[in-house]
Amino acid sequence: MNAVAALPTPTIHTTCPQDIHDIELPQWLEDCLQQWQTEVEQGQDEATAPHCLICRAFCFAYDLHAQQRRKSGEPYIAHPVAVAGLLRDLGGDEAMIAAGFLHDVVEDTDISIEQIEALFGEETASLVEGVTKLSKFNFSSTTEHQAENFRRMFLAMAKDIRVIVVKLADRLHNMRTLDALNPEKQRRIARETKDIFAPLANRLGIWRFKWELEDLSFKYLEPDSYRKIQSLVVEKRGDRESRLETVKDMLRFRLRDEGIEHFELQGRPKHLYGIYYKMTSQDKAFEEIYDIAALRIIVESKGECYRALSVVHDVFKPIPGRFKDYIGLPKPNRYQSLHTTVLGLTSRPLEIQIRTEEMHHVAEYGIAAHWKYKESGGSENTALTSTDEKFTWLRQLLDWQSDLKDAQEYVENLKQNLFDDDVYVFTPKGEVISLARGATPVDFAYRIHTEVGHHMKGARVNGQWLGVDTRLKNGDIVEIVTQKNSHPSLDWLNFVVTPSARHRIRQWFKRSRRDENILRGRELLEKELGKTGLEALLKSEPMQKTAERCNYQNVEDLLAGLGYGEITSNAVVNRLRENNVNNVKNSQSNQEVTLASSPQVHPTAPPATGKDNSPIAGIEGLLYHIAGCCHPLPGEPIMGVVTRGARGISIHRQGCHNLEQMDGDRLIPVRWNPNNNNHQTYPVDIVIEAIDRVGVLKDILSRLSDNHINVRNADVKTHLGRPAIISLKIDIRDYQQLLGIMAKIKNMSDVMDLRRVISG
Repeated sequence: MNAVAALPTPTIHTTCPQDIHDIELPQWLEDCLQQWQTEVEQGQDEATAPHCLICRAFCFAYDLHAQQRRKSGEPYIAHPVAVAGLLRDLGGDEAMIAAGFLHDVVEDTDISIEQIEALFGEETASLVEGVTKLSKFNFSSTTEHQAENFRRMFLAMAKDIRVIVVKLADRLHNMRTLDALNPEKQRRIARETKDIFAPLANRLGIWRFKWELEDLSFKYLEPDSYRKIQSLVVEKRGDRESRLETVKDMLRFRLRDEGIEHFELQGRPKHLYGIYYKMTSQDKAFEEIYDIAALRIIVESKGECYRALSVVHDVFKPIPGRFKDYIGLPKPNRYQSLHTTVLGLTSRPLEIQIRTEEMHHVAEYGIAAHWKYKESGGSENTALTSTDEKFTWLRQLLDWQSDLKDAQEYVENLKQNLFDDDVYVFTPKGEVISLARGATPVDFAYRIHTEVGHHMKGARVNGQWLGVDTRLKNGDIVEIVTQKNSHPSLDWLNFVVTPSARHRIRQWFKRSRRDENILRGRELLEKELGKTGLEALLKSEPMQKTAERCNYQNVEDLLAGLGYGEITSNAVVNRLRENNVNNVKNSQSNQEVTLASSPQVHPTAPPATGKDNSPIAGIEGLLYHIAGCCHPLPGEPIMGVVTRGARGISIHRQGCHNLEQMDGDRLIPVRWNPNNNNHQTYPVDIVIEAIDRVGVLKDILSRLSDNHINVRNADVKTHLGRPAIISLKIDIRDYQQLLGIMAKIKNMSDVMDLRRVISG
């Protein structure tokens, strides 16, 4: 501390600096400074007066930034003032607002963190240090550097979640003032914001930040589309507001008639990027997007929320399948609200949200409405704890990020985890479990406990046996059946979506099958580099350096990691090339071996398969047929069954209920042949529930035709007052094509549900 005290520090004013003339201070800050001055004049210590921390931080930052200007030409202090104001609006405490003023002083001046701590305390200094480290990140750098930056950022968030909130406020004001930068920097910063910071604001539930960050990113990344939608929204504003006022009048009378006296009705226009995303994802024109605006009803109690819902559904006809109860089933970030879509005036869909004032505060401010430190009066509870359900997603990232070796996979998994919506499922005891959308029973099992996943034999979903690769839906009740001698399958890695499940499966294979994994790793390298000279290469110094470069202690560990999928053969070969391997001595023949003399490396070449061009590898020369009970598709894990008749091998989806009836000695391992180029298609049955209107089948068939999907058969069943049931048999090339076309059909506004029909 003596060394710190010896460092020169600028003078901290006890009143507002008199030379401030070229910026206009917000009223809240002027009031705060005036109150502080009054307190000091009344004899209170300037360092302990109630308003001292925020005011002293402002004065300190003003002195340090006094001679600095932003690219726009305005005084630099305008930026810290704006950031502090955003944090104040979020309900941040004094240390957080002070950090908003001070967040750039360490990076842009000669002041150290030690000096900040001596003057403003450990808590404020810790926040400033965390934001300073994040400010040094360059998210558009190479993949490895980018991955390392992400790891550090989430570790900082786990230590004190307020760090990332200060950074979000910093980024939001920078986005608001981005016009002063050149177009290339504008696009780079906008891309970072769209890919990282807007999803983070979403995960933290800070909707007002999320919407504005998305709109500003949209403005610089798609300027023409932004201006077009902006003009269309402005052009239609009069009609939209007129309709909303009429709806408000209708509901206002009925709500009071129901005995709900205190309520607020708000019209909420959708933000521009939300409209653009809906147009592009659903392939619709602006005129086809009806829910440009939404109506919000704010009441006093949870009971009044449901009473208001009954009024809404009595006044307007609800659209089936468009109701969501986030009060009974809150989102992981604690968001609560009732969402319903009704047919409003002129039969146009209208989205209505119903919530209490407290729920509305949480919806707007997210995690800031739950600050742990407000409950205890200190910062010790701002760190991530095992009981913080709203931080489940962050805790899962921290669980697997330190062990995931491949940088590219880490970055992709991270972005997927940030962007994915959650699906809510139940345990048999009624406990709610949130998983990434597209999660399977395997993801669910590993979320419950690692050992449950390791010993999983099968799963019942809503009381029915289903395949372990079944995609779970909201409201599913999932029961995992375990068996002592069951163990994970490598095929699970083809369909699990949660990084934690993928990591634990790989860890199991890493520990239990090391010898097999080493052998498999050698085979994978052999396919990439060729057999000639490989043995000598594996024993060489360059290979040892490659292993260390990939964060393994030795070559055997590297081969094991390659064998169970922790790192890709592409990554290994690339590191080997980067190490500039020019020649390696062959230990047996003393003959020079080089990468150039080895067979040509094809990083993306598929593994060798069968001798013929059959779609199925592993049964070359044998008669086979695709099982009609489960209709497997290329890309799905499969199993062969030796039939008792003359039909040869029957190919089933893994998890098909018919496999449970088979003797183990009749099962043979098979896989899809990635080298097959017959462009064969396979029949798939799907069932669609849609709003019963004229032309709905035509619209669905048009969507299939546009994507070159052949329809073999179509059947429509309608019942008065109920959704239309449309059964289709379509020809599909592989599992990815099926997922893609199902997603496009689900995005159609009239489609309420879509499912694949598999008897097995």
